[in-house]
Amino acid sequence: RIWANASQQQVDRVCEAMAQAAYLGAERLGRIAAEGTGCGVPEHKKLKNEFASKSVWESIRDIKTVGIVRHDEARKIYEIAWPMGVVVGLIPGTNPTATTMNKILISVKARNGVVIAPHPQAVNCCVQTAKLMSDAAEDAGAPMGLISCMTKVSLQGTQNLMAHQRTAVILATGGSEMVRVAHSQGKPAYGVGPGNVPVYVDRSADLE
Repeated sequence: RIWANASQQQVDRVCEAMAQAAYLGAERLGRIAAEGTGCGVPEHKKLKNEFASKSVWESIRDIKTVGIVRHDEARKIYEIAWPMGVVVGLIPGTNPTATTMNKILISVKARNGVVIAPHPQAVNCCVQTAKLMSDAAEDAGAPMGLISCMTKVSLQGTQNLMAHQRTAVILATGGSEMVRVAHSQGKPAYGVGPGNVPVYVDRSADLE
């Protein structure tokens, strides 16, 4: 409720600080993610973290999210940005830290609070990512508690979080069943299921 009344300057200062902190922590968080989940290569995780922090922030930095964001004079329509409330971000084990960075940045940029719900294998790296960004946000002027992350994860706990009356929006990235459950909560949900595509490498490829 406090953050809902933040100015555009406050919002952008906080998001800039979070993106910078996440970018600087990209290598460490990528290593923790790969070690904790057994998925992926630390160097690749680092690159994804750098993209999800710096590049994502650069792509949304100039988007206005406070006050009148569009005015159609001919049709006499004003579009006024207003936050939804609390966003729940469901995080997959295959890409935990970069997805956490992305969801925190876009939620806070739109003046929402956010609660991260990690995959059970990715609790440690998600908690550390959320804490890094939360600390940077609070140092830059965000209220305490704006960014949270579940530390004890269970299917029932995540379902309770999605169904909670204060949860306004669900951002679900993960398996098809999880996305289906998110869309069945009777509230706005954005769901992205399995996205890893098969790749065929021909014998003529220069692997080196």
